[in-house]
Amino acid sequence: MSHRRIPKRTAVLAGAGAVGIAAAAILLPNANASQSGPEPGQVTARTLSAASAAQVARQLGESLGDSYGGAYYDAAKRQLVVNVADGDDTMNARVEQAGAVARSVRNSTGELTSATRTLSRKAGIPGTAWAVDPRTNQVLVTADRTVTGERWDTLESAVESLGSGMARIQKSKGEFKPFVDGGDAIFGGGSRCSLGFNVTTQDGRSGFLTAGHCTASSQEWTDQNGAPLGSVQQSVFPGEGDFGLVTYDDPNAEAPSVVDVGGGQKLPIGQAAEAAVGQQVFRMGSTTGLRDGQVTGLNATVNYPEGTVTGLIQTNVCAEPGDSGGSLFTREGDAIGLTSGGSGNCDAGGETFFQPVTTALAAVGARIGG
Repeated sequence: MSHRRIPKRTAVLAGAGAVGIAAAAILLPNANASQSGPEPGQVTARTLSAASAAQVARQLGESLGDSYGGAYYDAAKRQLVVNVADGDDTMNARVEQAGAVARSVRNSTGELTSATRTLSRKAGIPGTAWAVDPRTNQVLVTADRTVTGERWDTLESAVESLGSGMARIQKSKGEFKPFVDGGDAIFGGGSRCSLGFNVTTQDGRSGFLTAGHCTASSQEWTDQNGAPLGSVQQSVFPGEGDFGLVTYDDPNAEAPSVVDVGGGQKLPIGQAAEAAVGQQVFRMGSTTGLRDGQVTGLNATVNYPEGTVTGLIQTNVCAEPGDSGGSLFTREGDAIGLTSGGSGNCDAGGETFFQPVTTALAAVGARIGG
């Protein structure tokens, strides 16, 4: 985020290299996504933005009830694909009337959610994570490199107990952990993190959102020169999220609703929005700069060494220590998430999890922008 008391991070893209520069170019106003049309038999599907698709998916989820099997965004076709479990022609027609593509699947969202609860009871092992993947209509379970021996056997047994076709396991080369330390942005309690989004609180004060595992480490935060920035007002980690609210000490602090994406470019942030599986997203962090990728899962559970965190967004966007709390957003300027943690790095890749901004705003009673 841009703020008058935080010096510009002129070297932020130095570590990001050509990848960050390429990502920045994608954000230019004239950049266009694929405009390929629907396949035969899908003529009723409307062209949607990812944000619009998330809204339609939420409405159809309520309308289809027990037959709803999740949804994902086909970024290439700019269409919403909605899974219908054990549905009939009436259900499929309801999906098509809403401008989406109906897809018959085996598992409903209710059944997949029940499977994640079973995993929480049977396999809440540090180094594991799971999220519903609507593209495969399964729960995707990920185990990091620390899950071996008896812990691996326990996880495998828990997945098998769900029954055939309900979940699958993949191995991660890295280790799940919050991305604290390193970086050059906001400082507190010996930790270094990244500022997420500037917000306005219910009483009209200016503040910012960052990761809860950052704000849990210190009540006071400073900039890279040691100048005071603000104080923590609310903090959640671990548990039902990973977010914290810091209000600026200076009541006259300028806190514009923009993300500094490097190279002198700033992207205005107009609103918070829900994530959609399959949509392209961008992440800005003080260690690795600007990176992009896709949302791969929603309502993810991550078992960090410090405790379990629920309700996260899973992505294939890379991140490293110091990027914690940084902003996840779309090319249109929608605020999506705050960097929590994950595995890997920006050389080898890996999974990264984000706190949904909409949930954090609702919890702390704040809004994006002035």
